Amino acid sequence: MKFISFVRLGKCGFGILADDGIVDLTERLAPGLASLKALIAADMLQAAASFARGRPADFALSDVTLLPVVPDAGKILCVGLNYETHRAETKRPDNKHPTMFTRYADSQIAHGQPMLLPAVSEKLDFEGEMAVIIGRGGRCIPEEQALEHVAGYACYNDGTIRDWQRHTHQFGPGKTFPGTGGFGPFMVTPDEVGDYSRLTIQTRLNGVVMQDATLADLIFPVERLIAYISSYTPLSAGDVILTGTPGGVGDRREPPVYMKVGDVIEVEISRLGRLVNTVVAETALL
Repeated sequence: MKFISFVRLGKCGFGILADDGIVDLTERLAPGLASLKALIAADMLQAAASFARGRPADFALSDVTLLPVVPDAGKILCVGLNYETHRAETKRPDNKHPTMFTRYADSQIAHGQPMLLPAVSEKLDFEGEMAVIIGRGGRCIPEEQALEHVAGYACYNDGTIRDWQRHTHQFGPGKTFPGTGGFGPFMVTPDEVGDYSRLTIQTRLNGVVMQDATLADLIFPVERLIAYISSYTPLSAGDVILTGTPGGVGDRREPPVYMKVGDVIEVEISRLGRLVNTVVAETALL
């Protein structure tokens, strides 16, 4: 199933994307169950799928404004240097453990929404990634059980302000500017994905391929990431893990290629859809 979050008639909601439109799930499965995060926390993904099966769409996709897949994620845990091609282009040493940083939920944008080039920098870079949405939470989750804790997968663009990333040894300042975290268009459940390592990921800037890889290239696979992260912080339903970006980022090209106003950036992952955003100057929206 493909789950989406949206705004319609000024009200936030969520539903399942079907061939003929959207089956609205907002408060239809249980009183107060009004978000995808709440659905995941209630362990009702299968109930939602049963409810939607054979049911006609309530409205068209064009009738809503999409939101980030999980707009209210409690934690967004990001993994750096998790493809050998990217580690090599950054000239950073091998690591025995994942490189971790965080992103804030209010920095996210949905498919089709503008990605913001901040007023304080011209070094906005793309990072196509696969997002993992946690279903069942836990602490110290064993690797062999890790995929049982996954609610679904989605495309993500971990937009990065490179000069701010380098202000100190901490990545945070460059990784959570408003309007830079593209997340969407939908979450695909594991039964439709199958073996995630067989998925391909590609990032295109104005139609030109910039990043091209397979999820089998991850240095630390999803299972290892869930086990490692849950060892130092409890994972909860609706938390998001960004699994890292392949080589080919704009900052490491000669000359560097940063995104400009008017650029169209796409992240496409097989079976997970295509996330598209257009770059807009932050000052245009202030």
